[in-house]
Amino acid sequence: MSPGALAPHAALARLAMARLADYFVVVAFAHGKRGSGDGQGQILQRFPEKDWEDNPFPQGIELFCQPSGWQLFSERNPPTFFIAVLTDINSERHYCACFTFWEAVESSQLQNHLRNEEEEGEVAALIQPAQLFAPKSLVLVSRLDHAEVFRNCLGLVYTIFVDGLNTSLETVIGSLLTCTIPITGGAQRTISLGAGDRQVIQTPINDSLPISNCSVALLFRQLGITNVLCLFCAALTEHKILFLSSSYQRLTDACRALLALLFPLKYSFTYVPILPAQLLEVLTTPTPFIIGVSSIFQAETQELLDVIIADLDGGTVTVPECIHISLLPEPLLHQTREALSMVLDPELEIADLAFPPSPTISASSLKMQDKEIRAVFLRLFAQLLRGYRWCLHIIRIHPEPVIRFHKAAFLGQRGLVEDDFLPKVLEGMAFAGFVTERGPPYRDIDLFDELVANEAKRMQADEGSRARVLRHIKELAEHLYKNENPYPAVTMHKVQKPTEGCHLRLHQRPFPRLDEGTIQWIVDQATAKLQTAPPLVKAEKKCMVPSGPPLGAILDRNGIILANSARRLEVVRNCISYVFESKMLEAKKLLPAVLRAMKSRAARHCLTQELNLHVQQNRAVLDHQQFDFIVRMMNCCLQDCSASDEHGVAAALLPLVTAFCRKLSPGITQFAYSCVQEHLVWTNIQFWEAMFYSDVQNHIRALYLEGIEDEGENHAEKASEEGPPQEEKSALEIAAEQCRLWPTVSREKQQELIQKEESTVFSQAIHYANRMSYLLLPLDTSKNRLLRGSGLGDAESVSNSFITNSIAGSVADSYDTESGFEDAESSDVANYVVRFINRFVDKVCTESGVTNEHLKGLHVMIPDIVQMHIETLDAVQRESKRLPPIQKPKLLRPSLLMGEESVMEGLRVYLMPDGREEASGGAVGGPPLLPAEGAIFLTTYRVIFKGTPTDPLVGEQVVVRSFPIASLTKEEKITVQAQADQFITEGCAQLQLRSCTFQLLRIAFDEEVASESAETFRKHLNKLRYPQQASDTFAFTVGHLSKAALQPKVKEKNPSLRTISRNLVKNAKRTIGRQYVTRKKYTPPPWEARGNQQHFLEDNEDEISVSEDVDRSTLTPSTTIRPSDKMTMSHLVERACCRDYQRLGLGTLSNSLTRSKNEPFRISTVNRMYAICRSYPGLLIVPQSIQDNAIQRISRCYRQNRFPVVCWRNSRTKAVLLRSGGLHGKGVAGLFKSQNAPATGPSQADSTSLEQEKYLQAVINSMPHYADSGGRNTLSGFTSAHMSSAGLGHRGRLITLSSPKSLASKGHLSPRGKWGSIRASGRMSSYALNMEVGSRLAGKELLSTQANGSPSEASFLRQHRASLYIIGDKSQLRGVKPDPLQHWEVVPIEVFDARQVKTSFKKLMKACVPGSPSAEPGQTYLRSLEESEWLIQIHKILQISVLVVELLDTGSSVLVSLEDGWDITTQVVSLVQLLSDPYYRTMEGFRLLVEKEWLSFGHRFSHRGAQTLASQSSGFTPIFLQFLDCVHQIHLQFPMEFEFSQYYLKFLSYHSVSSRFRTFLLDSDYERLELGLLYEEKGERKGPQLFRSIWDYLDRLNKKTPAFFNYMYAPEDGEVLRPYSNVSNLKVWDYYTQETLSEGPSYDWELVQSQTDPVEEAAQPDTSAPQSRRKIVWPCYDNRSRTEPDAISRLLEELQNLEMELGQVPERWKDLWDKAKASQRSEVPADPSGRVAAGSLLMASSLSHQRRSFGVYLQESGRGSSTINLSLDSDSSSASTPSSGKQGGRRSTSTLYSQFQTAESENRSYEGTLYKKGAFMKPWKPRWFVLDKTKHQLRYYDSRLDLECKGVIDLAEVESITPGTPTMGAPKMVEEKAFFDVKTTKRVYYFCAQDVQLAQQWIDRIQSCLSDA
Repeated sequence: MSPGALAPHAALARLAMARLADYFVVVAFAHGKRGSGDGQGQILQRFPEKDWEDNPFPQGIELFCQPSGWQLFSERNPPTFFIAVLTDINSERHYCACFTFWEAVESSQLQNHLRNEEEEGEVAALIQPAQLFAPKSLVLVSRLDHAEVFRNCLGLVYTIFVDGLNTSLETVIGSLLTCTIPITGGAQRTISLGAGDRQVIQTPINDSLPISNCSVALLFRQLGITNVLCLFCAALTEHKILFLSSSYQRLTDACRALLALLFPLKYSFTYVPILPAQLLEVLTTPTPFIIGVSSIFQAETQELLDVIIADLDGGTVTVPECIHISLLPEPLLHQTREALSMVLDPELEIADLAFPPSPTISASSLKMQDKEIRAVFLRLFAQLLRGYRWCLHIIRIHPEPVIRFHKAAFLGQRGLVEDDFLPKVLEGMAFAGFVTERGPPYRDIDLFDELVANEAKRMQADEGSRARVLRHIKELAEHLYKNENPYPAVTMHKVQKPTEGCHLRLHQRPFPRLDEGTIQWIVDQATAKLQTAPPLVKAEKKCMVPSGPPLGAILDRNGIILANSARRLEVVRNCISYVFESKMLEAKKLLPAVLRAMKSRAARHCLTQELNLHVQQNRAVLDHQQFDFIVRMMNCCLQDCSASDEHGVAAALLPLVTAFCRKLSPGITQFAYSCVQEHLVWTNIQFWEAMFYSDVQNHIRALYLEGIEDEGENHAEKASEEGPPQEEKSALEIAAEQCRLWPTVSREKQQELIQKEESTVFSQAIHYANRMSYLLLPLDTSKNRLLRGSGLGDAESVSNSFITNSIAGSVADSYDTESGFEDAESSDVANYVVRFINRFVDKVCTESGVTNEHLKGLHVMIPDIVQMHIETLDAVQRESKRLPPIQKPKLLRPSLLMGEESVMEGLRVYLMPDGREEASGGAVGGPPLLPAEGAIFLTTYRVIFKGTPTDPLVGEQVVVRSFPIASLTKEEKITVQAQADQFITEGCAQLQLRSCTFQLLRIAFDEEVASESAETFRKHLNKLRYPQQASDTFAFTVGHLSKAALQPKVKEKNPSLRTISRNLVKNAKRTIGRQYVTRKKYTPPPWEARGNQQHFLEDNEDEISVSEDVDRSTLTPSTTIRPSDKMTMSHLVERACCRDYQRLGLGTLSNSLTRSKNEPFRISTVNRMYAICRSYPGLLIVPQSIQDNAIQRISRCYRQNRFPVVCWRNSRTKAVLLRSGGLHGKGVAGLFKSQNAPATGPSQADSTSLEQEKYLQAVINSMPHYADSGGRNTLSGFTSAHMSSAGLGHRGRLITLSSPKSLASKGHLSPRGKWGSIRASGRMSSYALNMEVGSRLAGKELLSTQANGSPSEASFLRQHRASLYIIGDKSQLRGVKPDPLQHWEVVPIEVFDARQVKTSFKKLMKACVPGSPSAEPGQTYLRSLEESEWLIQIHKILQISVLVVELLDTGSSVLVSLEDGWDITTQVVSLVQLLSDPYYRTMEGFRLLVEKEWLSFGHRFSHRGAQTLASQSSGFTPIFLQFLDCVHQIHLQFPMEFEFSQYYLKFLSYHSVSSRFRTFLLDSDYERLELGLLYEEKGERKGPQLFRSIWDYLDRLNKKTPAFFNYMYAPEDGEVLRPYSNVSNLKVWDYYTQETLSEGPSYDWELVQSQTDPVEEAAQPDTSAPQSRRKIVWPCYDNRSRTEPDAISRLLEELQNLEMELGQVPERWKDLWDKAKASQRSEVPADPSGRVAAGSLLMASSLSHQRRSFGVYLQESGRGSSTINLSLDSDSSSASTPSSGKQGGRRSTSTLYSQFQTAESENRSYEGTLYKKGAFMKPWKPRWFVLDKTKHQLRYYDSRLDLECKGVIDLAEVESITPGTPTMGAPKMVEEKAFFDVKTTKRVYYFCAQDVQLAQQWIDRIQSCLSDA
């Protein structure tokens, strides 16, 4: 070797050299064991024969030479070459280069082998074999990986042999074994083996970088980007990987490539690039591996279930189902993919360009591409592991550095704790090796170290730009390429190759046996020479490893978090400083905000830093309150830390929990650690290790820093002048410095340093044994609660008293085999803690090299430490028990109604927030009113929560939530995550109560409430919710419990009424028969069964004879009626129904014998004993011509016997509205079905059907237009046969409303449709009825063809309407055929049943009052609202109602006959009347409507409201609420048509379920009668019970307050309303969503008043003062209508206040209002400037009727058309006006009048002051009177300056003027003659002038005006 061949720098420092080859082996084929077909390998020769000392000969080489088995071949194959890799026991890799060629088998050998086998008797006949060839391998074994050199060398040996060159093989092999080359350093070395050959070997510059040649690029070509990335991640996360290929060399290359990609990590598991056939069972090993197998064995690999198989030849990677490969975290994965595609497919980017750049980018050469790919992965690792050096803990420096990596901190800082990939990599063996290898701070550095340290910033900056990334990759690739090929390729190779095809020569001699002696001699010579040579010194290039920028500096900061956190941190700091300054109130206000802030990491760190400032000399003594606050904060802080404490919060708190303490008594101190033990982090051994190592590192750093300071303090001074002081060095820097100095230090000094370090570690171990016992031993060691790793961190229960704590059992489970100590003695806690600490100490001490003696000493010490600590704790616990408990807020008592009594005293609870977010300060912002702390009360009427918010910022507010017990719909136990609220202790009972008044109470009982009390509460609640019978409900029991003394008086008051009721019921029972008396209602036996027991005689025609047969007195109102029965009749007449019938002119109650025949209808008393129909009222309207006994029979056809009765008549068209239950299958439907009935005698069914037909016909005959047409039918001229054949005009035709699809295509027919003719006579609604009315049901477009198949168009031609439409349920009327003879039409519709209403309502409640918050409240609310289908049901009801209104308005009668006739029927019938008749839109009318249709006609309030135990199972079905919702929708669309306000509807909704009044309690009049309720209202109204009837209550309230009155009420005469019913036009009723937390529901008026009175008094002085006080009105807290009343209410209120102040008797608000309206009607006074008095306009009835708008448009008179838009609705949605509507509808004349009034409207002929006496019982008051000749009226004002007229006396009405006399209260000092009276047609006005002359003047003036007229 010529020295010149060495690299220049290598020549200077002699490099470490190594043998090129260790062994040369010749392996040949040998026959296998007898009986096995295959042969086996056999080593013929190996050189040297003796093993090298430093490198023993590897075993099993013969297996690897022929990996697929040794076999004979029938032909010669060309020679092959591949390299197998063997790993020895020291994980050194040996590269075996195998060169194989084939030799002919000598026939004699084969013969011998076969003969042997034949002797065994295995081969039957001798077969002469053809020529066979056996493989022979030449193998080089080396520790260096120079594939090409090995290929050339073995090739040379083969060439010499095969071509018979005259070079000795021994010499070549000898030189091969003695050749040495440098290992590294980039040297170039020329070698020659003495056969005229020459080779140049290049060594890599840096041996730590792997060498890949082209293997990586090839791997990507074979498998593609995604597959290789998948394998890469699998290898890093320790999965098993198997390569398949038919080429051995490719297997080796692929495995080498995968390892090269893993750099800088080293693969440390099984690595076998070529696995021989005999070792295939290795694949079932449980450990990870990378193995290559020839694809011959593909079948054997199929059953491996946990191995990822990469088929190199097919380019596929197969991942078994059971394996999940964690991929790189995003965005790294995406960036890596992108970079790889830029490298491998550079043309991809420009593939789509129209004009690709002319010199198309050529892909780099394969070798270069290989390096570029590796550069991508090198960058990837640099990004993945950036900043890793900041998480290294150096725990020993001498004698060897010991380094540990803090995984949790690294993951936490990288924000990848939850990631799937990185944690697995950090846990892996490869990374452990990486830390050991690259952790030391003083060593050689390579490309990776530089990349991590210096390029992090650059990589971050490059992320966005592909060009810059590519540039970086190319630079790195250059480095890698340069490392492998340090010299430009100089081809000086000269190696002889065999002649072409030489392996096919026929006569080839076998490979000769080599001479061992010669080779051994050459080897020995070389060895001797090496020994005399000077020893090689490996060049030291060690230096300090740079750390790179710390993690925090690289990571992107999240801007939003920063913005918020600054404010949060401020709060945390303030709170802590308040605590330490003992400003407890301030601290208390901030505490909730601090606890909320603890969710953010920055705030947690801030807390630890702030607390640190308050610790002096490791101790901070606090008082009890401070201690409590600090512990609360610490607990909250720890609560959000995971067990691994990746953000180091627990680590920072650890020294603090042992510093903060409080003195319990002299000598006994409680430390904070005893209150913060319940967190998982303390039981995590990894946490303790990391903490220990970090502390040890600090101490060791300090150890060396002291040394440095001692050596030269002057250095430090200099340094501080020039730059940063030396102490800032990190531990790693100090360690590097020490390592550098170590060799120069004397032996003694070295020993001293080692000993110092060891004792530092040892003292820390003792310290940690103490610390761990502090945090692991519970305060109460006797309790020994070992919680099993449940969410220990969740429970945060801190009070001033002690906390029972525990160690998490998770640790016990994982580290301990016998972990069953739940029921053991307390000493077991100690044992357990001792074992835990011992385990910890063993691990850390062995790792950090503590001596054995010290370790033993520690083990002795630990039990003593624990025992001592237990003793201290016992004392602390004893003392802490004596502490007074924390003061909890006083329980506030709710105010109760009269007669409402407390059932259970307040139980302390927390009211938790539910899904409504306003109260918890959600999106709306504002203070969180919930959670609130208070008590829950149970009274006979309500469940009430009253308390204060836990957030001290709103702590002075009172929060009330309550609902009537009767409205409870669901009560369930719940579990709320305790962290939702730090006040809730775990294990306390928690309930959720939901009520149908849209209230939800989520309560958690306080720890002081025993669980029995909570149970008792539930039991009482359930008992009160479902009383045994209706008479046990609050409305009946009110006042009875305590006022038993009052009862007898009540009875004596009106005995006759009671007896009446009793007699009536008795009689009714007698009449009806026995089976009615059972308790169960509404399931009458079938009529057939009942017929036998009936007393009625079927055939008798005359009603009277029948009744005489039974008992005259019970049925006929004849002369012999008993007194009690007479009273019954009069009471019946007084009932609402009767009053209404008389108003409608539907008949009066005269004696049944002498009734007037000209009336079409009569009032029948047939049901006054409730014998025919239990659920109907006593008096019913039936057609005049129908006898009472016929009714009895007809009723059987209908469900529940609810036969058709008239409930309303249209005064204009005289059409009637009837209601009934659905049909029983007989009746109309039966008629149609049984057309071909057998002719034999009329059956009973037929006769009933005929009766029924007669009944309907009687109804039709009653209608005037029908009677006019005279005859059975308008088409009577036609024969029925002709009609049926023509297919025209069937009166009884059936109309089916089909699905929209059926005729949608024929849309153009619709205007001619049959219904198209129906017009409102001259008065059309805003949408014309050009489409079929029926089609509006259920959104159907058109009527389908008729049932009989004839097209419906024929019938469209008929312009005649049916006289009666029967609206029935589609399901009942199935199979009904049209009948030509009837005069009615059946309109079948699909309706929902009560069950659907029930489920829909449940969903509506959950939508409006969700139980728990959702991620996106807005969307979730709308979605669940839609799913509830509530609005769709409202739409359906309104649609049907509008249809019926249309029909009635056009003169057809309608019978609504749906379900049982008491749910939807009631809804529809009531709405129809409300829409058609303005009377029902007044308060009085609405009351009458509800009493008539809902109460008298038997809507089952008790049953539907589940009011009693019996109806509990049926559940709550709010049919009535749905009706009120419909009314609310109409009210919104027609705000001027209703006298009552929206609040009135809400009030009714609330009390219809509250059971406070008896009105809505029972199921029918019959039941009310049975309980003696029906008639008591009149007689006992003055009884002690407060308002049994809601109507009386409303009347009284209405007199007091205008809350129920609608100021916009300005009805149009006879207006028929036709509301839009599309879902888009409907609004969700705010009754469902709004709540008032300040006072609870506002529907119990007395309660609300009692609360607000004092407030109003306090506020009064302010109203008079000029300045205005700002008041915040909080949507869910304040009652908006009261805190911000509308203009009119406010004016009325102010007037009332003024009257009170002036000492006058205040006028009723209604009188004031009526006066104001009256004066408005008469004129619009304006002052001379023409300004309109806005106040009077406000209340004008002359408002322009904006029918569909919510605002009120006011036009100013006299000038232009400027419009004031006043929205009187306080609801926020009111501003939106529907786009369509009757804009600018009809104006009333007074509007027009006031619009064109002249500005000189104020004609004052004469004016002055007169005293006027008010109405009855009112005082005399001075008023300013104005006599106006022009308008012919006498007006008066409050004063001369008053612009607003207070009243008008029209002179046209004056009858006379007479002298008057002074009455009581008249002005004193005035002569009698100054009094005069003015008498008008309406009333007499009393006046008094100041003196007689003035009086005379006034009389004269008025007289002259009268005479002028």
